[in-house]
Amino acid sequence: MEPGAVGRSPPRKDGWDKVTGRARYLDDLDFPGQLWGRTVRSPVARGRIRAVDFDPSFDWSGIVRVTARDIPGENVIHLIEDDQPCLADGVVEHCEEPIALLACDDRERLEEAMGHVRVEVEPLPPVLDPLASAHVFKKIRIERNAAELQRIFAGADRVIEGRYEVRHQEQMYIEPNAVCAVPREDGGMTVYGSMQCPFYVHRALQRLLGLPEDRVAVIQVVTGGGFGGKEDYPSILAGHAALLALSARRPVKMVYKREEDVAATTKRHPAVMKRRTAVARDGTLLGCEIDIVMDGGAYVTLSPVVASRGVLHAGGAYRWPAARIDCRVVKTNTPPNGAFRGFGVPQTIFAVEAQMERIARELDIDPLELRRKNALRPGDSLPTGQVLRDSVSAHDVLDAVAARSRYAEKRARPQPAEGSRKRRGIGIALALHGAGFTGSGEVRLQARAGVELTRHGVRVLSISTDIGQGTITVFSQMAADALGIPLEDVEVAENDTSKCPDSGPTVASRTCMVVGGTILRAAQGMARVLQAFVGESHGVLPAEVRCERGMFVAGGRALEPFTVAARRYLAERGPLICIEQYSHPPGIRFDDDTYTGDAYPCYGWAATSVELEIDLDTCEVQLGEVITAAEVGRAIHPVLCEGQVEGGTVQALGYALLEELAMKDGRPLNTRMQNYVIPTSLDVPAVRAVLLENPYASGPFGAKGVGELPMDVPAPAVAAAILHATGKLVPELPISPERILRALEGGA
Repeated sequence: MEPGAVGRSPPRKDGWDKVTGRARYLDDLDFPGQLWGRTVRSPVARGRIRAVDFDPSFDWSGIVRVTARDIPGENVIHLIEDDQPCLADGVVEHCEEPIALLACDDRERLEEAMGHVRVEVEPLPPVLDPLASAHVFKKIRIERNAAELQRIFAGADRVIEGRYEVRHQEQMYIEPNAVCAVPREDGGMTVYGSMQCPFYVHRALQRLLGLPEDRVAVIQVVTGGGFGGKEDYPSILAGHAALLALSARRPVKMVYKREEDVAATTKRHPAVMKRRTAVARDGTLLGCEIDIVMDGGAYVTLSPVVASRGVLHAGGAYRWPAARIDCRVVKTNTPPNGAFRGFGVPQTIFAVEAQMERIARELDIDPLELRRKNALRPGDSLPTGQVLRDSVSAHDVLDAVAARSRYAEKRARPQPAEGSRKRRGIGIALALHGAGFTGSGEVRLQARAGVELTRHGVRVLSISTDIGQGTITVFSQMAADALGIPLEDVEVAENDTSKCPDSGPTVASRTCMVVGGTILRAAQGMARVLQAFVGESHGVLPAEVRCERGMFVAGGRALEPFTVAARRYLAERGPLICIEQYSHPPGIRFDDDTYTGDAYPCYGWAATSVELEIDLDTCEVQLGEVITAAEVGRAIHPVLCEGQVEGGTVQALGYALLEELAMKDGRPLNTRMQNYVIPTSLDVPAVRAVLLENPYASGPFGAKGVGELPMDVPAPAVAAAILHATGKLVPELPISPERILRALEGGA
């Protein structure tokens, strides 16, 4: 059989519509009788609501008004904990917290009405410093040979300590949050929206509206990016639109302006991380003590799982004979933090990689050699006790980046001539990233996906959303090769909770490996059914029948085209739908209480090198070549995979150098793209993506997750390059000119 779709890079199935403008995003859709909705928000970080007054002198006719008392079900946003109300009732816990909702068919009149709502809140003292917070959302400890730690630290040649701090990061997707809620004649509700996780929204609406499962439908429309920011927040926005639509008995569309989106939605968790490391004189890592404090904001949202993933990766891609890792995520009176590409790992990987630079400098060892000496190999164990057996590639990615960047040569290169105020540097960082949900998450979720036979081929059935990463194309490639049919004969069903099985959220680097693997098994099951059907029709044993390039063959003889067989099957036997449920590979065990065992079935591996030049007078950084090597198991679509690596690298460079959310009294200040600075095309240096393949035996075609992995390594590589250039380690993100100057003056 000739090579199929997997491993090639066909045009994206959704590409033509997007580049020609035919793709219709939520704000492009018109709904008959539609109203526009807006949110009235808290002006303070914490307080008691004394009154919500609607100016009696204003003409409120034609304007729908909703407060907490109008909620027919439970006033809660369904997620991990039931602590977040859909609309504040009695108290507010952060600036921008929703208090009331308005809707009108005239957008100008709606804006005028917003100015006639007065929210009276009695301010209470807010907690804005996570280190001062006594309210802990989640506490986690991982220990390995903890009883030996005291002895190890006492006998170590060196004990090296470091403190590292990272701040908020805004997802800044192209399309802001947007939904439209449409009331139904049966009393139910259908919601269309830009989102990552339709079933999250579905379950949230059931509780909020007090409706049974079959009277709520959630449909994802073309979505302009998410990066985690559209994982849980659409449940809030959909709830607001649905409450207004229920009251008005008309569709209500809510599309955030950029300022509202940045001010009110979730961000990457800030974190303060302390590390204490015992090392031998030759650089061998002996033991570590790590303390992590993450700022969860006002409500729990996804903080427990962000903290979980962060703490599980806090040891980095290195061997630790003994470790104690503590993490707590706490409440502050700031807008809640949630998911962002990497999900806690970019924070903790920055700390471990910066600590490796500190160790190398204090021991006078080349940082690359220190990493090579301690990087994980097959058979090594993680702090949870998980033994790495399959697809372990720490040394492969390190070596690839070192060779392609000419690291050793550039490391030894002399600095500019005496008198120059420019300094050059090169740095490398290494990371691993678990694919799929942590621990028993995938087992509890029991994700389901499948394929349906059509007259023209097959249709993939999954609720996993394409938010720009290429899911539609990749799923089609897998199904096509499993069935032996051309890629054009595969379509992917609309993401509709009333029509598709729940394959789980589009998060956690799980789409390709977990959901794709489930689709692959379903397609293989359909192939067996059709092989038996065709064999029976032609008097051939099923084992002898296979489909090649859309033609069923046996013994070198063509039997009939796939499409002909499909139509015959549908006519003679009726619909054929094959659904599979995900199951962990054999031998995967994790204890969610003790945090021991196999946290993830497998890991992706990445290393990044960064070259830069720094001006010692202005402390400005000019990036040179940036190379990221990512080991992804198998690249189903190499061009899309490279795009993920390049995009994640650029996003991480923004995290490293530019992006900082200014806060005052708990309120975000720089809420526009003019003043929240992300990398533009003019800022992006030469970025090279190097794909390495080390197939994972239990992954579909050997594939692992890739979406989050490239987010983890560029920021610490930037810090390493600045250290090489200046002799100073900046232990904070973003590495702004002010922080570089402070380090140069001896403050870091």
